[in-house]
Amino acid sequence: MKQFLALISIVVFFASCSFTETMTLQEDGSGRMAIEMDLSEMMAFGGDLMKDSIPKRIDSIISFKQFLEEKKDSIATLPEAEQRKLKKLENYKLHMVIDTDEGTMVFDMFTDFSNVAEANELMNGMQNSSRLMPSMGDTNVSKTEDASGEVFGTSFSFTNDVFKRDAYIIDEAAHKKQLDSMQGMEAFMGSSTYKLKYTFPKKIKEASVEDATFSLDGKTIVIERSFTAYIRNPDVLDLEVILENE
Repeated sequence: MKQFLALISIVVFFASCSFTETMTLQEDGSGRMAIEMDLSEMMAFGGDLMKDSIPKRIDSIISFKQFLEEKKDSIATLPEAEQRKLKKLENYKLHMVIDTDEGTMVFDMFTDFSNVAEANELMNGMQNSSRLMPSMGDTNVSKTEDASGEVFGTSFSFTNDVFKRDAYIIDEAAHKKQLDSMQGMEAFMGSSTYKLKYTFPKKIKEASVEDATFSLDGKTIVIERSFTAYIRNPDVLDLEVILENE
């Protein structure tokens, strides 16, 4: 399991896969946010070699809070900045569904929030979890080579029936390195997508994205972009939604 989770931490941002960012928002601003990573295509690409390196079937939920408690002694040896990043993962859970016979490999990282502003940390949490994954099957949490800040940030707000999602680049130098790493891999990543699927407590009156699709009840909006386009310019998934004032 340790080797398998280490593999996932490496490919999660550079494999041919589909990401779905889901939010279900309640009228009081609470809700649930999740990021689903569908790596089924990666498993198919890897063929028998890939299947032989992973468990045959998994359907389990990992509690980061429980894991951090189990590894608290090792975590205490890390730099304080790294400890703070891991601390933010306490309320996250990771649902893993793998079936090599069916060719399925899906990871769903999710958290509940009492205010939509708390969802701002989800992207940071996902990046931090990728650093943590290699240690989940080990007895110690290892120091990472790069404990620097995140490349992207995402801000959410919900006030007076107006919802906003604003993605931005935090570290320009790190972003350039990420783009350089993608060079030569775009053909492999060509089918990778990033999708937003947000459900609101009221019917949507207006949305800032022209090519969005909507559910029959008008409360759910879906937007999809290529993953490489999103990495180059996170603004392509910026969104403003105005709800009907019932």
